[in-house]
Amino acid sequence: MPDAYPFLKGHGTENDFVLLPDHDGTVHGALAPERVRALCDRRAGIGGDGVMRVIRTASYAGPDAGTLADYSGSAEWFMDYRNSDGSLSEMCGNGIRVFVRHLVDAGLVDGTVPVPVATRDGVKALTVAGDLVTADMGAPQVLGSSVVGVGLRSWPARHVDMGNPHAVAFVDSLEDAGSLLDPPAYDGGTYPHGVNVEFVVRRGERHVAMRVHERGSGETRSCGTGACAVMVAAALHDRLVPEGGAPTDDVAYRVDVPGGTLTVTWTADGRVLLTGPAVIVASGTTTL
Repeated sequence: MPDAYPFLKGHGTENDFVLLPDHDGTVHGALAPERVRALCDRRAGIGGDGVMRVIRTASYAGPDAGTLADYSGSAEWFMDYRNSDGSLSEMCGNGIRVFVRHLVDAGLVDGTVPVPVATRDGVKALTVAGDLVTADMGAPQVLGSSVVGVGLRSWPARHVDMGNPHAVAFVDSLEDAGSLLDPPAYDGGTYPHGVNVEFVVRRGERHVAMRVHERGSGETRSCGTGACAVMVAAALHDRLVPEGGAPTDDVAYRVDVPGGTLTVTWTADGRVLLTGPAVIVASGTTTL
């Protein structure tokens, strides 16, 4: 039987993750896709939308370690994130908030000051205020438009990159997205590496609701980068922000997801802030 190793289980608005504390890189070598899939299996494993290895940036020895070496001076910790199918992901907005919740709970960082965390999308700064964690997700990239489809129906979609690609479509009802058991149709030329697809309805002034199909994971109860992309698309559609520009004042939206509520703020200096709860719900050891 393989050696037992520690794990944590946490979630941000019910977007759930298995965390593997491997602070000095001594527990795991390469995080194999089959291990990730076993951990994320909701019947035979622990269950999760993805796996995050919690490791010091200087201790990481994966294939992209050369790039991350540039971050070691500014961020002690690296979020080594995998989707539930074992594939790499550049960024996870809910996941990074859970990641920092663990660091604070374990006494590894002081959450009252910004905590820098290295990701495959650069270094993100996070702050903790009670139950809420805010992640500075950086500047969005608005890259034009595309089309997404479910069954025989299709909708125009805004292409927004938040460190990972998103296609945001406004629909009449969230039920229009169907079961989301399979990925929605999308333009493979626009998204050669796949895309996260958000279906959005309006609930009120600066208030929207969404469902999402995450590449590599399927429909999830929440998606932090997706909520940011949705907010950017909504603010542009509502003409609160000029095309190709940034807000003149901070603009905040409430974004409802199946697992709860997030607040997304597009600041006057062009950055997107994601605020929401993040909790650790279990810990233990496994041989998966």
